[in-house]
Amino acid sequence: MRILSRHPALLSMLLLATGAACSRATPAATKTAVDSTAYATETADWRVKRLDAIAGADGWSTLAGLFWLDSASYAIGSDAKTNTIVLPPDNTAPQLGTLTRTDSTYSFTAAPGVVAMVDSARVDTISLATDRSRSPTVLRVGSVTYRVIVRGGRQALRVKDSSYVLRREFKGLRYFPLDTSMRVLARLVRHAAPRTLRILNVIGQTDEYRSPGMLEFTIGGKPYTLTAAYEGKDTTQYFAIFRDETARDETYPAGRFLYAQPADSTGHTILDFNRAYNPPCAFTPFATCPLPPAENMLKVAVKAGEKRYAGPHGSTAAEIRTR
Repeated sequence: MRILSRHPALLSMLLLATGAACSRATPAATKTAVDSTAYATETADWRVKRLDAIAGADGWSTLAGLFWLDSASYAIGSDAKTNTIVLPPDNTAPQLGTLTRTDSTYSFTAAPGVVAMVDSARVDTISLATDRSRSPTVLRVGSVTYRVIVRGGRQALRVKDSSYVLRREFKGLRYFPLDTSMRVLARLVRHAAPRTLRILNVIGQTDEYRSPGMLEFTIGGKPYTLTAAYEGKDTTQYFAIFRDETARDETYPAGRFLYAQPADSTGHTILDFNRAYNPPCAFTPFATCPLPPAENMLKVAVKAGEKRYAGPHGSTAAEIRTR
């Protein structure tokens, strides 16, 4: 250091080079150290959006029915005697209309006197673009919406009601205490060859997800891995479905979801387990959630993120509807 102190320019160049090397090794985007106050604020904002995704007017707690579409024509409405798809009686007309299939597309025709809307326009007959299209059709009649989804190669009519009982009696979301140590650095180890994950969902169907590689990380000094996936054509973020040992009694038994940004130039990204959250199936019996692949079963208790929902779902939903 004496020699360097006699040559300030040389010392400055060395410090700059060292700083650049450190920057390349751990870019700002993947540093685990964060300002605790700012991080708490960002997480609180994220949780507000998360709450709206469940308890908002179009959230998962509004899901009131799921009906698989295999026939060429259906009469739909709440009257069990005259309809082939019997909708929940709350806020639904006895005769709502008909669904008719042409090729692979279903069209809806409103029954007389039914005011059906798409966006702000009233419709009498309309082709229903599925959720796999760029502009899915959302049909609204009063507080209830209807849309066609595609899962496992099959189409289904998804029904949501902003006045549905599971939304009215929503119990809120609970989280583990915020823990910055659970915001961990992960290294993406790419697959030697392109890989497709075949992931089972809760209703027994299998969906395919492209996987860019494995995410290697440590918790409590011990190494773990998660297989990352892409959802559909979206390559802007990694998706991981995992289950850990808290699923026994603290978190949703089937597992949780987690997203992460793509790896940076050094091959690293951040896994923020404080933002691990429950799938829709934790709140409704009418969702089609994917389940964790065997390689994403973590042998560690991840005490971060969203806890098990305290309210009713699944079989208990039918009991509530009779109140």
